[in-house]
Parts: sequence; structure tokens; C-alpha cells
Amino acid sequence: MTHFDDTESLVTVRDWLRFAVSRFNEAGLFFGHGSDNAFDEAAYLILHTLHLPLDRLEPFLDASLTHGEAEAVQAVLERRVSERVPAAYLTREAWLAGHRFYVDERVIVPRSFIAELLQEQLAPWIDDADAVTRVLDLCTGSGCLAILAALAFPGATVDAADLSADALAVAQRNITDYGLEARITPVESDLFAALGARRYDLILSNPPYVNAASVASLPPEYLAEPAMALGSGEDGLDATRKILAAAKAHLNPGGLLVVEIGHNRDALEAAYPALPFTWLDTAGGDQFVFLLRREELPD
Repeated sequence: MTHFDDTESLVTVRDWLRFAVSRFNEAGLFFGHGSDNAFDEAAYLILHTLHLPLDRLEPFLDASLTHGEAEAVQAVLERRVSERVPAAYLTREAWLAGHRFYVDERVIVPRSFIAELLQEQLAPWIDDADAVTRVLDLCTGSGCLAILAALAFPGATVDAADLSADALAVAQRNITDYGLEARITPVESDLFAALGARRYDLILSNPPYVNAASVASLPPEYLAEPAMALGSGEDGLDATRKILAAAKAHLNPGGLLVVEIGHNRDALEAAYPALPFTWLDTAGGDQFVFLLRREELPD
């Protein structure tokens, strides 16, 4: 039983942080939406709730909370334990590649290795970032990758496509927050279905890729996210198959397709033994994101 009714002795940020870590561990929370441990998640929630800089815990550890502040911190910590939702849904924000995005339950919490690659403008696979003028972000969700792509390739216009009208409403909010309405266009589309004959220099996608067995064993924090953004058939590759089948027709000569596929590299290579996948190196390893040039894709 996790207790939140005996907190009168908690006075400082340090007190509340210790208490939060204990309660999070006691409750067996799952971390994977921006932090990977109880301490980092507790620190983030407390600092955010107190409107303090998220990267400066130390100066405030021994500061005392007002009664109102203590009530607010207790409320957010209690929700994290009782509702088992990602912290991002409690704070209405997520951070990716150093950028802040608005999020709520209409979208998956942003997390993608592609963001890391965009910080480097996909070098060396793209040798002239200024030559990228048309980008597509398939399964855009909150619009985070579309926005990071627009920032990485300042001469490009970006289509941000998603099947979910709810997700696109969140994406539009983020696009507006970044002042990119003139360069990023949300498109309600089931993958390429509504894109007609549009062609791109770069297609990015972080599609649903969780296989059925993994979906069945997901912790509550992941089940709080939109189901359509997670599962993709028995082997997790249903959306990726459709992307591979249609991408060539939507790429300009020399254009690139970059797709994140989670832990499905072995299954994907077994399903497409003739495709010369290039696996891109990221902080998590070289197993999660593949690249193919237009000329390497099936007709």
C-alpha cells in the first residue's frame, strides 16, 4: 500500500524527493517516457511542479516548500502512482533532443532515435542539408519529428501525416508554438493514402512497431498511450511493410527513407532478405533505425 497521507514532516525539496523515490519504488512504477529511474522522474516532477529550472536541482534541495507548494507536489506524485500514466501526461510536456513539446493523452509520448539523427542533419547520408526541400514525417503524432526536421533543414517544407485527427490537433499546437505554420502542413492520412502524387527528398517515420506478444505484456504506463500508436500486427511490422511497399513512389531520385522499428531488426531482415538496409548508429545502438535510398526500394 502506497501512503500519501503522512507527509507533514516533509519540509524541503530534498525531503519530498526522497519520499517520491521511495513511493515510486514501492509502487513498482515503470519508467521509459523521458527518464529510466525513480530518482530522475521524481526530480523532474517536483521541479516542474515548483516552476524551477529542470536542470538545476542542487541549489534548491534544502529550500522549504510553502503549504500550497507541498500540496501541489503531493498531488502530482500521488497521481503518478495511482494513475500509472507517463509523467508527460501529468506535466503536459515532453522533451526530445533538447526541445520541449506539448503532449497529452491524444498522442504517444515523444521518444525517437530519429531525433538524435536529425540533430546531425542525417550526415553523412545527406551531404547538403540545403538541398533538402521537401520532407514527409509519417505517423507524426505530436509533430515532434516534423518540427525537428524543419529546424534541421531550414530550406524545407514538411508534411506531417497521421491517421489520427486528435494527434494532428496536438501537432498543430506544437507547430504553432514553434512558429512553423508556414513550413509544416499537418495531413490526415493513413500512411501515404491521402498524399496523392507528392514526392519528397526525405521521408521519416517512427510508426507503430510493437508486436502482439509485447503489446500483451506492456506496463500500465504504455497502455495509457493511444493503442493505434503502439501495436502493428503479430510481428510488429504491418505498418513498416506498407511503408516499404509505397515509399519509392513518393521519393525524388536519390531520396532517403528513414524508419524506426524498435527491436524488430532480425524479423525485418528475415522478411526482406534482398533489401540492403543501412542501420544507423544511435545512442541506443545500431539496431533501431534503418535507411534506404529510393533506388534501393522495391517498385
